[in-house]
Amino acid sequence: QVQLVESGGGLVQAGGSPRLSCAASGRPLNTYAVGWFRQAPGKGREFVTALDWSDQRTRYVDPVKGRFTISRVNAKNAVDLQMDSLKPEGTAVYYCAAREWGSADLSPDEYKYWGQGTQVTVSA
Repeated sequence: QVQLVESGGGLVQAGGSPRLSCAASGRPLNTYAVGWFRQAPGKGREFVTALDWSDQRTRYVDPVKGRFTISRVNAKNAVDLQMDSLKPEGTAVYYCAAREWGSADLSPDEYKYWGQGTQVTVSA
């Protein structure tokens, strides 16, 4: 079983470039697909991006394409999310999720393991 912990959130000015990290313990993360989701106040959980287990495929929700980058950092046993040109509508709790041998799935139902989330607040 793998445990996930997100870090890197906080208060960011619009246009900023925070980097979130999803660190795993208990198992190596390099056989897991990892997705990032976010939940804004009063809204449901939204897919942001995902990376399949083999690092062959990434998927991004349209509003973040060209600004966000997901990457696996094996030395840290983590998957990072680089967010550039962050907008105020990016204010949300960001969660990472993982599924062993998984694809870059959009649905949260496809992921078995979840972190506790990290708050990102973007000031205008």
